[in-house]
Amino acid sequence: MPLFQYKAMDKAGKEIRGRIEASSEGVVVERLRGMGYFPTDVKKIKASAAGEVNIEDLPGIKQLYRLITGGGVKLKTLTTFTRQLATLIGAGLPLLRSLQILNEQVESSNMKKAISTVAEEVESGATFSEALSHQPQVFKKLYVNMVKAGEIGGALEEILDRLAIYYEKSAALRGKVMSAMYYPVAVVVIATGLVSVILIFIVPRFQELYEGAGAKLPGVTQILVNASNLIRYRAPYVIGGLILFALILWQINKTSVGKLVLDSVKLKLPVFGKLVQKAAVARFARTFATLLDAGVPILQALVIVKDTSGNEVVARAMIDIHASIREGESIHEPMKKCPVFPPLVIHMIAVGEETGAIDQMLTKVAEAYEMEVDNAVDGLTALIEPLLIVFLGIIIGFITIALYMPLFKIGDVIK
Repeated sequence: MPLFQYKAMDKAGKEIRGRIEASSEGVVVERLRGMGYFPTDVKKIKASAAGEVNIEDLPGIKQLYRLITGGGVKLKTLTTFTRQLATLIGAGLPLLRSLQILNEQVESSNMKKAISTVAEEVESGATFSEALSHQPQVFKKLYVNMVKAGEIGGALEEILDRLAIYYEKSAALRGKVMSAMYYPVAVVVIATGLVSVILIFIVPRFQELYEGAGAKLPGVTQILVNASNLIRYRAPYVIGGLILFALILWQINKTSVGKLVLDSVKLKLPVFGKLVQKAAVARFARTFATLLDAGVPILQALVIVKDTSGNEVVARAMIDIHASIREGESIHEPMKKCPVFPPLVIHMIAVGEETGAIDQMLTKVAEAYEMEVDNAVDGLTALIEPLLIVFLGIIIGFITIALYMPLFKIGDVIK
């Protein structure tokens, strides 16, 4: 039976450690809870082979990883940390002790370093939000400002719960959008590989056969031969050109004007444009609602939404809304100028302003558009599959016709 190592807290808040043999991790958790303990970490013990070295323990590996990632962490890691911290604080543990416990069990070296630094600053007398603000690579403005609002209102546990829910929903939304992209990208990559193999290895054999027979190549066959020669003899230039094009797009996307143009193009794409729009609206509404519900001032919330929108068109709209509110006007009027926001969303926000329940309206908008994203992904998946089949059929058909059409010329030559 597997052996598990655990850490848990008793009712007095004292940490206990030990090992238990059980069939699964869930059984260990249930046993500990039955004993009156609160489990904080349960891991299956793996026997290490003689001389086995942990890669992360090698000199310089953690530093190299931190350099590559910029010190950032995965959204899932941040969500798990936030959820666990809310649970520990809700169980009555002091903030510093909770951070120390989580620092011991977290696996990400970047997260471990960030938590350790935050814990040291809190121990030195800094507030939690101040300590978090010194780790911007992990804790973004949204996170810091919501924690600050929780500290002021004395509801840190509730705020951390809301943050965890927000990140869980954000991850789910991102996963839905990405799932709509994976299938066509995977098919195109596989098709590109197969076509490249045909062009590099098969087309030259047919070319030699036809040239040896003295057959004149039809136009479509010559196009295929030219493509084969391009791939065979100019591959470094083709690959270099594609890499250069990608780097240019990347640099353009780093500028405000370039990102605005590219994001505007994304919204107008024939198949994916609506999905991008719905995802942008859902993210805007969810972020704005979460901040307002946490007690963050509306002007400050708009700045955070702008910085975390991920879409320059939405970011520009936030600037206009910010200016409108500072002049004592409404939120919904500037939104009419932004092509991202449908009339229904603008109307719901206008109603929220009139009733004083804008955070509730934004939550409803977020939920509605998250559902719209789900439906759009399902619809796209159903639509893309037959389109890709037709697309691949056309490519294979063209290659087949182009390869065998010169056979008719060979027959004329033989006669």
